Amino acid sequence: MAVLEEQTVGHVRVLRLNRPERKNALTGELGWAIVRAVQRATEDDDVRVIAITGNGDAFCSGLDLGPGDGTPVDTGLSDQERFLDEKGWVGRFLVALRLDTDKPVVAGVNGVAVGAGLSLAMAADIRIASDTARLHPGYLRAGTSPDGGLTWSLPTLIGHEQAMRFLLESRMVGADEALARGLISEVVAAGALDGHLLDYCTAIAQQAPLAVRQTKRLVARTPLVTDVNARAIEEIRLALRGLDSEDGQEAVKAIMEKRSPIFQGR
Repeated sequence: MAVLEEQTVGHVRVLRLNRPERKNALTGELGWAIVRAVQRATEDDDVRVIAITGNGDAFCSGLDLGPGDGTPVDTGLSDQERFLDEKGWVGRFLVALRLDTDKPVVAGVNGVAVGAGLSLAMAADIRIASDTARLHPGYLRAGTSPDGGLTWSLPTLIGHEQAMRFLLESRMVGADEALARGLISEVVAAGALDGHLLDYCTAIAQQAPLAVRQTKRLVARTPLVTDVNARAIEEIRLALRGLDSEDGQEAVKAIMEKRSPIFQGR
């Protein structure tokens, strides 16, 4: 059974964490599968939006620190120590979802998101949650500090003080509180999340692809900007590129003709 399901619906690539019996806890296999699936979607010109969610009643419960498959391996390390030593994929979540892809990534948080699972959700550009979703930083409870890019994504999302409060209080936060604190942007009924997630991503995919990718590229890199003048120049360059594209010309023509545009991604 694949630990990550991939499905393309129209121009939306849907990735589903598929270890429901373990609350979609992350193993090396699943972690790298997520990173590589995002890379494949990025390279596929027919994919315009990436959706990530989980099968079962959990989004992702964090690292799976339980024993392996029972096969003895003489490494001198415990299962937990060996796994922690090999989890370089965790550090790829933020880069892969936020910086290496210029396609919007939307997380459908369908249940609990803890630790590295929370980091995965926070690495997405947009988070829509079911009313059964629960978020917990998890790290302090495990006696350690955050990884997965969480110390970068969280403060840029909700600010320094709110990020510190959330991380240091180290408690479970329900969907409504998560919405109020800015951790997610929308809450829908649990039974409606899958359909709503796909509808939302499909609506984004109907926009001019070049314009969407340029917008993602600019916004995702804003926390890295040190030269505001250079950023302003880059905005103008990309805006002109969009206006000069076939889709830009189609958009203007559709406005004049009072009809919906048909974008080709060129």
